[in-house]
Amino acid sequence: MDMTDLWPQLVAFGQVVAIDLVLAGDNAIVVGMAAAGVPREKRATVIFWGIGSAILLRIIFALLTTQLLALIGLTLAGGVLLLWVCWKMFRELQAGGSDEVTPDEALDVPAQNTKSMGTAIGQIVMADLSMSLDNVLAVAGAAKDHPTVLVLGLLLSVALMGAAANAIAHLLHRHRWIGWVGLAIITYVALDMIWRGGHEVIEHTAMFL
Repeated sequence: MDMTDLWPQLVAFGQVVAIDLVLAGDNAIVVGMAAAGVPREKRATVIFWGIGSAILLRIIFALLTTQLLALIGLTLAGGVLLLWVCWKMFRELQAGGSDEVTPDEALDVPAQNTKSMGTAIGQIVMADLSMSLDNVLAVAGAAKDHPTVLVLGLLLSVALMGAAANAIAHLLHRHRWIGWVGLAIITYVALDMIWRGGHEVIEHTAMFL
């Protein structure tokens, strides 16, 4: 393979790996913080369903979103959604994450004002819906026209949530600069999707004028 063909794919894959790392870690922290609010004996169950729903939703969104982004206007909408995600990530990184709890830490933290297991799982599933869509959109946006990178990125996203969520959450908590790098990459992907999606909409609209 010519290096002129390989280099864009390597760059895209590097972006995808950074996105997967940051968003998998953020998702794991959401699961851990929700689990810390239920009675100690129920926390493992909440964590299991929290991680499980994140994996399942990533698979579902991967099957749907990559097809939907082919529709005119949805790349632009996806870019705007990712830009909102960037704003939320920026505020979280500024806050410093002193109150963050990872899934393994949630098993042992002191009891808080507890909520029911159903409430905690419901909160996690709602967060997983948003974060899984964000993850798939970001990976699809970074992969652009490289289907191999897209497939590898989505598989990596699922694998990281299933096998390494705790480790990644700890890594991001100790090394906040990784989060800032991830934020910069996701912001670039969001702006690129808005740029490309905007051009698609303009070109499509011009055909009817």
